[in-house]
Order: sequence, then structure tokens, then C-alpha cells
Amino acid sequence: MNTKICPKCEAKWLDGQHYWSTGAVGNEEDLAGLVCNNFGGDECINSCKGVETGDTWEKRLEFLTSLEKKNEN
Repeated sequence: MNTKICPKCEAKWLDGQHYWSTGAVGNEEDLAGLVCNNFGGDECINSCKGVETGDTWEKRLEFLTSLEKKNEN
């Protein structure tokens, strides 16, 4: 089994598959949007660092705001 661990954030890849710290299958694009693009630095090993198609904290806030507005009506 090939294991890679990012020295910056400790994200893990097992045989090329990213896994979240919870053990759930991860998404490298979401990891990039949530962590790597803002905090990755030169040590980051995520091949999707710089990709902006994944989830971001801004997208999550927009989603929560829209849910809140729906509940107000």
C-alpha cells in the first residue's frame, strides 16, 4: 500500500485516494478549496492545489445563508 501524508496539513492519500481525517473518502478539489489554496504553502502535496472548482468556505457560507433565508419565509 502506498501512503502519502502532506507535511503541511497531514492530509492522507492511500494508494492515490484522498481520505479525510474522519476516514471518509475525500475529494482533492474540495481539500484545495477549503485548505490548500489558502494555507498550503510550498510543502503542500495536493495535486489539485490551485484548482478552484471544489468546495470553499465561501460556498458553504452562501449555502447556509440561503437555508436560513428559506427558513425565515
